[in-house]
Amino acid sequence: MRINTKAKGSNAERELFKMFWNFGWACVRSAGSGSNRYPSPDLLAANGIRMVAIEVKILADTSKYFPKKEISELKTFARLFGAEPWVCVKFRSEKWSFVKVDDLVPSENSFVLTLARSNEVGFDFDRFVSLF
Repeated sequence: MRINTKAKGSNAERELFKMFWNFGWACVRSAGSGSNRYPSPDLLAANGIRMVAIEVKILADTSKYFPKKEISELKTFARLFGAEPWVCVKFRSEKWSFVKVDDLVPSENSFVLTLARSNEVGFDFDRFVSLF
């Protein structure tokens, strides 16, 4: 039985949620993120020094296109909340990669993140949580 896309995304969010807590960061998942009329990230995590708002994606492909509206809303939420906006992606058979939204590559209608770009500018989980 194949797992549907929504369940796969929720499982990915729960995996990261547990990883943050296991590393000593507080973390919350936003119920209904993406279907809410107000901007809300998938995860909000903090360690008392740093707070991050994260859009989470798990991918079977080697590139992800983020609609400009999705990134704009993530940036708006982060600014209002006093958090840093990040995307976190997991390409097939790869580790989680945290990428600053400003490191996404703009295209006409979206922002794109390829596996190659993620490897170039992204941070794996251990490095990301150890930055501060």
